Amino acid sequence: MRVTVAGSSGLIGTALVASLRADGHEVRRLVRRPAAARDEFSWSPPDGEIDLRALADVDAVVNLCGAGIGDRRWSAHYKQVLRESRIDATGVVADGVARAGVPTLLNASAVGIYGDTGDRAVDESGALGIGFLADLCRDWELATESARTAGVRTVLLRSGTVVSPHGGLLGRLRPLFGLGLGGRLGSGRQYLSWISLEDELEAIKFALRTDTVDGPVNSTGPSPLTNAAFTADLGRALHRPTPWIVPGFAVRALVGEFADEAVLTGQRALPTVLEGAGFTFRHNTFGEALDAALAH
Repeated sequence: MRVTVAGSSGLIGTALVASLRADGHEVRRLVRRPAAARDEFSWSPPDGEIDLRALADVDAVVNLCGAGIGDRRWSAHYKQVLRESRIDATGVVADGVARAGVPTLLNASAVGIYGDTGDRAVDESGALGIGFLADLCRDWELATESARTAGVRTVLLRSGTVVSPHGGLLGRLRPLFGLGLGGRLGSGRQYLSWISLEDELEAIKFALRTDTVDGPVNSTGPSPLTNAAFTADLGRALHRPTPWIVPGFAVRALVGEFADEAVLTGQRALPTVLEGAGFTFRHNTFGEALDAALAH
């Protein structure tokens, strides 16, 4: 396949480019600066500009763009950055894909679209939630509409938390847990929908080559777990105690609005579409994903 990737410098994008190339596929990368390599093509989402040569004769485009949800405290300015980095960029990609006649667009999204589901399991047929994150994800997905209207197979990859040895949530928590400072957050009953980095990459490649996969797809492991179970599993894997309980008010004081949107709440999302299409997970439990990540 020939695949163009936007957002190729992030955690998932970097690994995806390497994985696609290892499988023998040709990869082009969209970059927000002057192109400096043969595989690079410039684009500028704020200006609505994209080099259509990046999309010529490709089989698919993968759009992974978006500023980090938990990278900064949610000021009004940063919330706007979160929206623009996803919605504006996706609109430019979708318009380019439609103009160039690309057969498939795989666009990133997130399980945050379901809002707080409590202990209720939800799959791709579930109702959309409320709140900033749910609204952000909904508008992010709607920004692909020009591609879908043009007849492009549009996969909306609703990812959970990616368990990676190279960063992400595990990269942030590992030093704290290593010092014996790990603990349950709030009630500990909120669910975490996770997926190993390896399975995230395989799910993307599976969706690219499987024509029957279309629309929303939960890219999550088959067994979401509570924050309390997550804390216990990580403590065991790192051979450290996890005696602490961080009350909700303390979490809110530390991270503000993000606490009630993504830390003290969660989604119990199930990968019904992937499993129904025949996808097989390499890591079926969080413990398996954690062991694989920590082995690197």
